[in-house]
Amino acid sequence: MACLTRRTRTRRSSCAFRELDRAVKLACALALSLTIACSGSSGNAPGADAVFPAPALKTALSSTGSLMIEVRTSPDQPPSHGVLTVEYFVKNASDAAPVDGLVMSAEPWMPAHGHGASVRPTVTPRGNGRYVLTNVDLYMPGSWQLRTAIAGPLTDSVDVPLDVL
Repeated sequence: MACLTRRTRTRRSSCAFRELDRAVKLACALALSLTIACSGSSGNAPGADAVFPAPALKTALSSTGSLMIEVRTSPDQPPSHGVLTVEYFVKNASDAAPVDGLVMSAEPWMPAHGHGASVRPTVTPRGNGRYVLTNVDLYMPGSWQLRTAIAGPLTDSVDVPLDVL
C-alpha cells in the first residue's frame, strides 16, 4: 500500500472514529430498548401479584370513628424493613360493609426519629373495600406509622402503626 500523507491518514481515522461512535451509540440504544421491553412488566396493576395472609396484622379505627381498616402486609407479616406492599380492607364501622370509592394517600412516618420515607406509596383501589399500597419503603427497623388521608364520599384519616423488624 502506498504511503499516505498525514492529512489523509487523519481524515480516514477521524471517519473511522465517527463510524465506530455511531455503531456504539446504536448498540447502546438497542440494548436499552431491549432492557425496557423485557423489564418483566406483565401489564398487571401495581401489587397485583402480592399475596396477603387471611388474618389482619392490625385493625385501625379512622380518626372520625366511621371507618374500620384491616391492615395486611406482603411479603412478610409482621413486616421486615425494606419495600413492601400493604392492603387496606376498609369497612363502615357501624355495619362492617366494605367501602369503595375512596381516594387515599399515604405517608410512611417514623415518629421516634421525626422523619418519613423519600418515596410516597401508590394507592390502588381493588374493589370490595380493598385498597393496595405499593412501594411502601420502611427502610429501617422500628416503629412506623402509615399516615393515611382519605377523601371521596367522606373525608377522614388514619394513622396505622406498624412495628417493622
